[in-house]
Amino acid sequence: MPAAFFGHGSPLNTLADNRYSRAWRAYARSLPQPRAILVISAHWYVAGTRLTAARRPRTIHDFNANFPPPLFGFTYPAMGDVALVERIAELAAPVRVERDPATWGIDHGAFSVLAHAFPDADVPVVELSIDRRKPAAFHYDLAQRLGPLRDEGVFIMGSGNIVHNLAALCFGATEPQPWNTRFDADIAAAVERGDREALISYERHPDAALAAPDAEHFVPVIAIAALRRPGDAYRTIVNGSELGSISMRSFALG
Repeated sequence: MPAAFFGHGSPLNTLADNRYSRAWRAYARSLPQPRAILVISAHWYVAGTRLTAARRPRTIHDFNANFPPPLFGFTYPAMGDVALVERIAELAAPVRVERDPATWGIDHGAFSVLAHAFPDADVPVVELSIDRRKPAAFHYDLAQRLGPLRDEGVFIMGSGNIVHNLAALCFGATEPQPWNTRFDADIAAAVERGDREALISYERHPDAALAAPDAEHFVPVIAIAALRRPGDAYRTIVNGSELGSISMRSFALG
């Protein structure tokens, strides 16, 4: 299986028919049917490495009450995969992985994309948390150890945004901020050439303080980049920017 990163943007994309959701759908149709899906979502950012271990993970509406009621009514009823949880824990060693059967589930970082990519919810889904205490190199190396899952029919997807600065949103903006464009392009180029050092030291980029102030949205980029193998092609699924300060780039490897 290939691995892919999705710039998920607003939770509203769950219900939207736009060029991003259409691109996610088209890309997923090009894939062989996965045995299961492992999601690394920006929205499970906690102290520790955890896996959703419920047989039927609940839908987590992890956004504020200003969003419309239909979004709160949306559910993504995929099954979990207990055997996959144990396999991931085995591959992750010596990192200690906590099984989480109840606290978390499928958050909007996952379901906003899955609603379009796998609308029938007929593929089991497991989420892997991001340990907020750990540096970028830890996340890269952990994801790299999960690479054998690709040979076992598991589609690994990261969901976040290369550029994500809610404090700099410009409603009505039709063009990205210059720092958005520069950082997005430089990170995409680093992924394409397999530049581990540029990715794990992304905070040194001159635009990082504005483009990636919240690490949780960037770590999924690092994780998917870490899964690249010799011979894997880099493919842009869709590109774009929203509200001046969010990159909607999605890409695939393999």
